[in-house]
Amino acid sequence: MKLSDHLLAKVENQKEKIGELLLKHTSLTQEQLSEALHLQEESGMMIGEILLKKNYIHPHDIIKVICHQVNIPYQNDLNVDDIDEALVAEIPINYAKNHEIIPILMTDYSVTVAMTDPFNFDAINDLQEIFKKEIQLIVCPPLKVQDAINRVYERANRNLVDTIEDEFDESLDLDGPIDILDAGADEAPVIRFVNSIIFRAVKEGASDIHIEPFEREVIYRFRINRVMTEIFRQPIRTHSAVSARIKVMARLDIAEKRMPQDGRIKIKMAGKDIDIRLSTVPVQNGERIVMRVLEKTNTVLKLESLGFQGKVLDQLDELSKRKHGVVYVSGPTGHGKTTTLFAMLERVNTPDKMIITVEDPVEYEMAGISQIQVNHKIDLSFAKALRSILRQNPDIIMVGETRDLETAEMAIQASLTGHFVLSTIHTNDAASTPNRLIDMGVQPFLIASSLAAVSAQRLIRRLCDNCKEPYEPNDFDLELLGVHSIPSQAQLYKAKGCPKCSYQGYSGMTSVCELMVLTDEIRALVLKKADASMVKKVAMKAGMKSLRQDALDKVFQGITSTEEMIRAINEEESTEESAKA
Repeated sequence: MKLSDHLLAKVENQKEKIGELLLKHTSLTQEQLSEALHLQEESGMMIGEILLKKNYIHPHDIIKVICHQVNIPYQNDLNVDDIDEALVAEIPINYAKNHEIIPILMTDYSVTVAMTDPFNFDAINDLQEIFKKEIQLIVCPPLKVQDAINRVYERANRNLVDTIEDEFDESLDLDGPIDILDAGADEAPVIRFVNSIIFRAVKEGASDIHIEPFEREVIYRFRINRVMTEIFRQPIRTHSAVSARIKVMARLDIAEKRMPQDGRIKIKMAGKDIDIRLSTVPVQNGERIVMRVLEKTNTVLKLESLGFQGKVLDQLDELSKRKHGVVYVSGPTGHGKTTTLFAMLERVNTPDKMIITVEDPVEYEMAGISQIQVNHKIDLSFAKALRSILRQNPDIIMVGETRDLETAEMAIQASLTGHFVLSTIHTNDAASTPNRLIDMGVQPFLIASSLAAVSAQRLIRRLCDNCKEPYEPNDFDLELLGVHSIPSQAQLYKAKGCPKCSYQGYSGMTSVCELMVLTDEIRALVLKKADASMVKKVAMKAGMKSLRQDALDKVFQGITSTEEMIRAINEEESTEESAKA
């Protein structure tokens, strides 16, 4: 525990009374105190600082005597067995450990909490926000609080595990989507446990649920705002029941544990349709399970709300209204490519336009658009569906993903015959897309003739508007940002954490983007099969803003933080950008 300067100052201002309290309540001797007072007169150092440096007292001894001075209750021990584990249900264990704080008693009007630092007002305010009651303080030694946290949270997990192991029932009727909130007390414990995981994932906005078995325990993690977060751990003995339950929900073979399996779970939660894509892979200690959570919605976000702004927004708006050509959106899995495509379609979805999409799966349902779902079981691929679509005479075609030569050539041929085609592709940046198509086998002249633009994007976390803190950057911050100074109108913020953002400091996501519109000069490079670095150099000369530059703008606007920009933007891209500057 770090002792704050204001506490040391408090000791200095009242050193005579503090000295008496230290003698009374700690192991400090009169000789040690006299020595410290003598050194204080010679050096001018604070008395508390001298005592700490001499190891005559422990840092927490200062807290202890100040508590006696200002009449804050101080206890040397905690009766952990009397603490109800339900009190910690709303408090993440990492938060409790970081702040060394744990609720120990609740009444109708107040919650009593044990903590090590009674001046940690941020933590006190957080608990007041969580419990909506008055917070009563008891100060205890750090080791006692840490022990209480470990034992109470372990007991809470153990009770949950014991409940899961009581019974296991696979008899749930899965003829249609189920509402997981309808699972009552008569449901098998493992059913309630799995439902609670899914419910929590949806509630916290997780895009993925990871269940990872190791030698002694199973780790449950959520991917929230593109960042993996550990939720809890369970003994390994619980894993077989949980994995079997999840496989039953997806209609997979529960007896097959040696081969990977893929499936889909359709559920309802509070009236909302949730589509879960399930993947199981055998590992050394069981089956590793990943569930991609998709909330099916008819609400399509607009480009502005996705984070596109300025020149890029105007260019995307103009591209959306094209009569022919291909526009690709590139980026890693889960970075909002399909969402961007639908936001572009939303701008042109009018009764005079015939729009057809091919997707795997259909994530957004948009009125006025015909949507086809790929079905690999009957060999309905992107390419086959696209070939059939052309006979339907559409104006605009959206292909969920271009992953092979056949799909790429069909999309390009469609654009050359008067159709506007939107699709996604996996490349690191916009300039790499032409070479990726060439590697698939597409002829360069076809790419140069049909490709209108490529937008490469990443999702980065937005700072929580409720708790973000402004700060003045130092030289190290400027070095991380790769700039010598910040614009006069810019204000940098850092993440803090509050109940509204689950103490993460971030809330929601925004896009960073580089949009390469093909010019005659770029088309000439494509025909020559020029490497991606040359294409990028020419595109930036023509006005393209790189991913790093767009992220930097969002840092200056206070939308995200320096740390998030460094985390989210590939280091290799940063190095390449610095070399070109």
